[in-house]
Amino acid sequence: MPPAPMPPAPTPPAPMLRLEGVTVRFGDRTVLDAVDLDVAEHEVVCVLGPSGSGKSTLLRVVAGLQRADAGRVFLSGEDVGGVPVHRRGVGLMFQDHQLFPQRDVAANVAFGLRTRGAGRDEARRRVAELLDLVGLPGAGRRSVAALSGGEQQRVALARALAPSPRLLMLDEPLGQLDRSLRERLVTELRQLFGRLGTTVLAVTHDQGEAFALADRVVVMRDGRIAQQGTPREVWRRPASEFVARFLGFDNVVAATVTGDRADTPWGKVPVPAGAPEGPCSLLVRPGGVRLVADGPPCEVTARTFRGDHVLLSLRPEHGPALQAACALAHAPGVGARVAVAFDAEHVVVLGG
Repeated sequence: MPPAPMPPAPTPPAPMLRLEGVTVRFGDRTVLDAVDLDVAEHEVVCVLGPSGSGKSTLLRVVAGLQRADAGRVFLSGEDVGGVPVHRRGVGLMFQDHQLFPQRDVAANVAFGLRTRGAGRDEARRRVAELLDLVGLPGAGRRSVAALSGGEQQRVALARALAPSPRLLMLDEPLGQLDRSLRERLVTELRQLFGRLGTTVLAVTHDQGEAFALADRVVVMRDGRIAQQGTPREVWRRPASEFVARFLGFDNVVAATVTGDRADTPWGKVPVPAGAPEGPCSLLVRPGGVRLVADGPPCEVTARTFRGDHVLLSLRPEHGPALQAACALAHAPGVGARVAVAFDAEHVVVLGG
């Protein structure tokens, strides 16, 4: 007897959000250029890029605040091209929070609930639940104007979460807060989204914020996706010189790879096994620049304290400036003469 036919493979679930070829033009300028992007259910995706890269326009297209000139947007498999903002089932939180100063905290949080037809008792219960969730229990009667920046951020988040959106979108949500508060709140947001299972699409220009918050990072350049991957993947293996420099890596030079070495302005640099041969751009992470007894000589021109290490700025005799990460106890002073060597595990052969 012939073998029984194999059952068909299960169809993978549609992503919560899908963009297909989304293009936006402002006059002669293309702000989004045929962008394709999927966001899975319960995934936190951060879109990262410099000003003018198209990241905020992308968010506005998904929200329905900006019309796309081409392409389609799907939410839970539904094409939402003609669906108005208030019917898309998304939550929005902006950098300036956009709270109503004449209303108290509870009225601000309840705003989206009341516009969606929630009754008074239901809205009251939901507001109390959300204020407790974001760390502001019992704050409903407080004036918005009397809140600190961090507290206003929490109220804005509660308001965005109130209608239980299928997708929460954040536009530079922590941009107006000081660094220490941002670092604390981004950790709290990450824990909160994990606990709620919230699907999140956020845009930011702050690398630290994106890498701390996201399951996946999307780096944009001139309206296109330059690279996407987990924070670890993007940080360890930038796809191009643009991505490397945007992430703050300065040790990037033109090079030519032959075998297990690359010819660079700094001399011979080892490369990872299997690196493609030929001309390329080469990144050496600061952690891969070691101070040694014998090697290309450099002068220490600056020291920057980074908590658990010192970042040294070095001026080699040949080639551009170098940055090296050095343990606190062994960091030489400005003006010292040192020699360097390079570790292949911290070398990345970059794409175009």
